[in-house]
Amino acid sequence: MVDKPVFLTEHGLRKLEEELHYLETERRSQVAARIRSAKEEGDISENAEYDDAKHEQAFVEGRIMTLRAMIGNAAIIENDGSSEEVCLGSRVVVLEEGQEESEVYHIVGSAEADPLDGRVSNESPIGRALMGRRVGDAVSYQAPAGEIRFTILSIN
Repeated sequence: MVDKPVFLTEHGLRKLEEELHYLETERRSQVAARIRSAKEEGDISENAEYDDAKHEQAFVEGRIMTLRAMIGNAAIIENDGSSEEVCLGSRVVVLEEGQEESEVYHIVGSAEADPLDGRVSNESPIGRALMGRRVGDAVSYQAPAGEIRFTILSIN
């Protein structure tokens, strides 16, 4: 399996490291305690609590593996402050056609995207449409609700 870089800001990397630490030091032992407790109830063949705890254990261990891989392949987004064109790490102010208020999008890697917080992945439709564009460019992308058009007002 070829591992591709996971583009992260310094903040995003810290959040993943904190989650990994929590899972390894606290959550893992909590799940193990649940399994022990369920085993003490007797027959585990029809024990829903035991089954649930084992599923949770599998989820936690899977997430730990995923986080380790992501952290191991982290490529830190270094934004040099250039505002010539949109790149990873850019904060882009746009005005959607027909709207009165502008919106701000922070272009991040897919691992830390949070569209509700304005953090869009460079791999998302809007992220791909913005990458490499400049102030004043008219941009459009296809959304589930139809084509969205906007103009780039500034790049930070």
